[in-house]
Amino acid sequence: MKIAMAQVNPVIGDFNYNFQRIIDYAEKAKARGCDLVIFPELAVTGYPPRDLLEKRDFVETNLACLRRLRERIRGIGVICGYAEPNPGEVGNNLFNAAVHFEDGEILHTAYKRLLPTYDIFDERRYFEPGDDFSVYDYKGRRIGLTVCEDVWNDTDVFKRRYYPLDPVTELVRNGADLIVNVSASPYHLGKRDFRRRLLSSIAKKHRVPLVLANQVGGNDSVLFDGSSGAFDPRGEIAAQAPDFEEALVVVDLDAMTGDIAPGSETEPEAILKALVLGVRDYVRKCGFSKAVIGLSGGIDSALTAYIAARALDPENVLTVFMPSRYTSGDNFTDTRQLADNLGVGYREIPIDEIFTAFTNVLSPDFKENDPGVTEQNFQARIRGTLLMGISNAQGHLVLSTGNKSEMAIGYSTLYGDMNGGLSVISDVPKTLVWELSRYINREREIIPRRIIDKVPSAELKPDQTDQDDLPPYEDLDKILKKYIEEFTGAETLAAAGYDPALVAEVAARVDRNEYKRQQAPPGLKVTSKAFGYGRRYPIAHQYRGPAGFTAR
Repeated sequence: MKIAMAQVNPVIGDFNYNFQRIIDYAEKAKARGCDLVIFPELAVTGYPPRDLLEKRDFVETNLACLRRLRERIRGIGVICGYAEPNPGEVGNNLFNAAVHFEDGEILHTAYKRLLPTYDIFDERRYFEPGDDFSVYDYKGRRIGLTVCEDVWNDTDVFKRRYYPLDPVTELVRNGADLIVNVSASPYHLGKRDFRRRLLSSIAKKHRVPLVLANQVGGNDSVLFDGSSGAFDPRGEIAAQAPDFEEALVVVDLDAMTGDIAPGSETEPEAILKALVLGVRDYVRKCGFSKAVIGLSGGIDSALTAYIAARALDPENVLTVFMPSRYTSGDNFTDTRQLADNLGVGYREIPIDEIFTAFTNVLSPDFKENDPGVTEQNFQARIRGTLLMGISNAQGHLVLSTGNKSEMAIGYSTLYGDMNGGLSVISDVPKTLVWELSRYINREREIIPRRIIDKVPSAELKPDQTDQDDLPPYEDLDKILKKYIEEFTGAETLAAAGYDPALVAEVAARVDRNEYKRQQAPPGLKVTSKAFGYGRRYPIAHQYRGPAGFTAR
């Protein structure tokens, strides 16, 4: 049997588009002589549809789309994901379902058994878990059909499992000799390699081939790398799709051979692909075609501009340089050189006259050589307002440029540099910003060398540097990773050798600035724990760790 994995990029709720994509890839699979084509989890609706699933007409349209697919596709079996109403009187209204149909006939339907509720996932909010572990016969194989998380509970891989059941073990126990997984497994650093090891381990453990069809593309903050593939009973890769692009890959189960496409060789390559894809999809799926970015002469805006130029094509990107009396002469040269290197639009708008008007009205005691926080924020807010004005006038989406290190500790200005429709690198720590920029320049200078090498500065007052207000980024990022992504408490970090005073300061600033982050634009997720809807912390709280509790 020849199986095609259709790694498609659906648009959430665009049923006509998703319908045509499924049709097109089914035809491609037929042309390659395949018996079966597999599409990702919730391919009909796009993933994650979130509260659209609470709309009755959304669910009904999803069912109508599936009926049309069954009527239209002939001569090949199809497995795809969709939302199925729960006919029972108890439980949630829907199942996260996968159906296998051929020539109009439904051969089997499986309901997702394991519903994740961690990080970005909230599936128990919408779906009822399935409890059927039956297998079915198809062209000489006994298929165990699973949906994404169903394969993420293997006893040999996870030290602490989220669920008491392992669906794959149950399906193999019931006679499955082929495991099929339809998936919408998001990307973050290290995820591709872990997923590959997990699926290889499962195939080898149960001595059955395993076939994965994973979604690709960006939907809001969440990025999907695809990386679909097939594993033989020894756990070896028999077929492999590329990462971060649509693809159709085929595996011959009898010969256990298939297409092998190259993927990203390094993490910087993968991260850049993810960010480029995320910007392209967010802009396109939100109905925009052009973007505007404020250039400062610093590395964050330079990296953002590079990503946007790759995602949208240079002619669709406008960069705006807004110098003040505190802007260094180098930045006039560097921003122009960057724009020329990228081939993007460039505009210069000095802000001193507007800044003077603001300070005359609200800061009569303003001292030019010693601007306070109010005057510094004026400049950021003037720039943010100008960018939003260009957006209104010309229809460009504003891309904000703050990195994760700044977002974590509130080194940003509400209604200023935090303005925008998408925060491109808000999940990229500053040290990784440097690493990505050097990777971009590995063959030729695209980002001017001086931008990479210069000491970071907001340039909101004379001779300012980031390190006036922040610890060295190398130290800061190590603490932030432990505190935010690994949930390590401040006391534990101090006990592990980190400077206790620095740890306390960083933790306090992270906690104190939650109110800013919840007003920020959505950001593209590339680490295991990003700010946004996958991280749910209260704004109004007074928890300060175990030392803050005293029994009375």
